[in-house]
Amino acid sequence: MLLGLLGALVAALAYGSATIMEAIGVRRLADVPRDRPWQDRLRAGQLFGLGILLDALGFLASAAALHDLPLFLVESAVASAVAVTAVLAVFVLGARLRRAEIAALLVVGVGLVLLALTAQGGPARHTGSLASWMVLATVVPVGALAGGALLDRHRGRSSVLLALASGAGFAMVGVAARMFEFRHPWWHSLADPLVWTMVLQGVLSISAYGFALERGRTTTVAAITFGVETVLPALIGLSLLGDAVRPGLSVVAGLGFVATLAGCIALASHTSPDAATEP
Repeated sequence: MLLGLLGALVAALAYGSATIMEAIGVRRLADVPRDRPWQDRLRAGQLFGLGILLDALGFLASAAALHDLPLFLVESAVASAVAVTAVLAVFVLGARLRRAEIAALLVVGVGLVLLALTAQGGPARHTGSLASWMVLATVVPVGALAGGALLDRHRGRSSVLLALASGAGFAMVGVAARMFEFRHPWWHSLADPLVWTMVLQGVLSISAYGFALERGRTTTVAAITFGVETVLPALIGLSLLGDAVRPGLSVVAGLGFVATLAGCIALASHTSPDAATEP
């Protein structure tokens, strides 16, 4: 269980750091004149590329953590990456945290400690191949929701629906990672529906999130995505995958979950790399 907790911590640090690096990289790319050679654009975007690599590291760390820890703990830890982003924005981007944001950081920290103390470690319940195909089938409704949202001409409503689709897709990536069992030899795993769920839902979620940010407010999109991404897999894990809380600590775990989620949403609503770089 200790290694699982370490993986969840690494995932949060990687995702939070990647957000800062990608934000800086995008701005440096935007500052390069269009008549400059591609080598200059490549150099300017180096931080963005490193951010993508950190995202990949965060995913691998969270997937490893999900083999030993319940979804409600790991997904809460991943959502707390927004707290890492907020702290790094102070030291790297010169942002200033208000009292409400500092309080939200403390709430997130307390919530994560409570979850870590109350979560019952162990692998997910064996669900069989039919359940794996059913998880893969969720690509259809998530894709339909994202596609319908893209066609919606009302930008505000479209961004909300895209954020919902993104959060649902990320949630199913977590569920698939929790259910996945590595096969030997390794190439047999490529035929597992759960692997394709992680790939397809990951692409859908990232795309929907990008379009949602382009059409709506960053704070609203982030809050909706974090909320769905955290709550949905937690419910699935507790009801279907055998995720458990230590005996007698259900209330404490509930408080930790609510505190972590509320703190993350509050931070997403007040801090962002975009706001941090504004003069």
